This record gives sequence, structure tokens and C-alpha cells, in this order.
Amino acid sequence: MTRPADFWNAVYDNDTAPWVIGEPQPAIVELEREGWISGRVLDPGCGAGEHTILLTELGYNVRGIDMSPSAVAYARANAVTQGVPTAAFEVADALTLSDRPDFAGDPPGSAPAFDTIVDSALFHVFGTEDEARAAYVRSLHAVCKPGGTVHVLALSDAEPGFGPRISDTLIRDSFGDGWTIEDLRPARYRGRVTEAVTQEAAQLDVAESGQVDVAAWLARIRRL
Repeated sequence: MTRPADFWNAVYDNDTAPWVIGEPQPAIVELEREGWISGRVLDPGCGAGEHTILLTELGYNVRGIDMSPSAVAYARANAVTQGVPTAAFEVADALTLSDRPDFAGDPPGSAPAFDTIVDSALFHVFGTEDEARAAYVRSLHAVCKPGGTVHVLALSDAEPGFGPRISDTLIRDSFGDGWTIEDLRPARYRGRVTEAVTQEAAQLDVAESGQVDVAAWLARIRRL
């Protein structure tokens, strides 16, 4: 479910975000190791900034964006702590990226900027909100170069878990015209149990560290 920036600010300000685990998602790390990330990279819904930090350290030209000012402040501080102060973050709405000439050309949409987009746990936030989800997919299309790749790591409804879990069918149905889905498979998403998800996590196998791996989908989608 989409939420206003104030909601996300509070999650970061109170340190209750179950997705802030102090490291990149293993599934995203593996994508990079397998060579699926290239060129200029966008990290929408960057949160704590772990993927932008990782990819910057590895030499990629990457931009992390989030609609929450608190998330961006957290990510910038995180980058400094990890010794990667050049990691680039900014506040931006992932639903309106086509309005950014530096992302989508001037006029908007004339020159998509990014070769690879890494969406870790943003797409599923829109759940079954058809209009918001469609706007997000249009936004991605506007800023992803033809032939470029969008990777989506989203929580799955195939098993019990926490957060907004979705089906693989929802991903397939959302990326229709202008896209081709090259791969869509089960994966795992690593979270941590905080007071925000204590009840939902009661039936999960939680490690002593408080971390838990839950069912997810990993999709590779090519922009036509």
C-alpha cells in the first residue's frame, strides 16, 4: 500500500524498518556477481542505501532515490560510515521520474538515462493499487533505455511472511506493452523482525540475530 512520505520518515526516524538489515540483499549481490548489472544504474526506493553504496564501491555510476527525506538522510550517513561518501542519493518520487529531464530527457521521455534499474522491495508496496502500480511502470519505462533491464525483488505471497506480499501473476500483468519478462523465479528476501512486524513474524523461522529470510520473486524485465 502506498503511504505518504511522513509514514516512511517515521519508520526511519524510529528505526522500525524491517528492511533495514545493515547489508545489501543477497539476491541483489548475486545479480551483480552474475553480470546482470551494467551501465548507469537507478536504485528506486533506495531506503538505507545499501545497494547504491555497494554498486558505487564496485565502480558503477548509480543514483539512489527515495521519496522519504529521512531515508535519504539515513542512506547518506550510512554511505559515510561505510567509507563510500561519493554514493549519490536524492529525494525523488518514483512515480514521476518522467518529469526529470536529467532522468528522462528534455522533453521528458526523449532520452532515457538508465541502463539498469534495481528495484529491491519497492514494486510490491503498490500491491493491488492498479493506478499507482501502472504509474510506476510508466515511470520506469520513461527512464530506462531501450534494451535496458529492470530487476524487481518483491515479497511473495507463496508463503507466510510480512509486508505487502504479491503474486508472480501481478508482476507479469504489470509489465506488458513496452516490456518483455525474461526471467521470473522464486527467491528469498532478507528482513529483520522489528516491532512493526512482530505479529506477522511470529510464525517465521527467525535467526538469533533477528533476521529472517522470506519468500520473494526475482524478475528480470527488458525494456523494449
